[in-house]
Amino acid sequence: MILVNLLPHREAARKRKRELFFIALGMAAVVGGLICGGVYSWYQAQIAGQQAKNTILKNEITRLDGQIKDIAGLQQEITALRARQTAVEDLQGNRNLPVYLLDELVKQLPDGVYITSMKQEDQVVQLGGVAQSNERVSELLRNLGNNSPWLTRPELIEITAGSIALTPRDQRRVSNFTMRVTLVRASDLSKAPASATSGVSAVGQPAPKASVPAKS
Repeated sequence: MILVNLLPHREAARKRKRELFFIALGMAAVVGGLICGGVYSWYQAQIAGQQAKNTILKNEITRLDGQIKDIAGLQQEITALRARQTAVEDLQGNRNLPVYLLDELVKQLPDGVYITSMKQEDQVVQLGGVAQSNERVSELLRNLGNNSPWLTRPELIEITAGSIALTPRDQRRVSNFTMRVTLVRASDLSKAPASATSGVSAVGQPAPKASVPAKS
């Protein structure tokens, strides 16, 4: 007996293939979703861990900034204390400078030189005086530059010829001079040797010594 299948078997086969395709597609979607969920969870965990580390670092940075500010404040206080200490030491060391100045002038003035005025601004002392000749002024400059530890860098500002009257009939020619000299601080004197601070400014060619008539 011959059996003849009159049902649409091709449509049924295509239907089964379609159903298998949709089942495979659904399983792929589920697997893809699981993979994406796993990757997302892993990235979220990494981000959360990094954020926790960042929070710790921010807290440490804030703490260190506070310590740096405290250190900067301490350094400022130390600098201010050192400045005050230096100022006190300078005042203690420099309070005797006027005595040293007058004592050195007495020692270094050659015969025939007289100081008539003195003016001090900071460490610079301007001297005015009268000398019997230009050579006496040059000798004073040499003495101040080479022989005094408290006076340095003498500089001649002006020298002019003049005369003084000892009596109505006795006139003598003199040299009026103005010079400046630097007074060395006690703190500077202890740091630098006297040879490093001494120096003499050049003086022009000295004028010939004036003859002084004998008194009758």
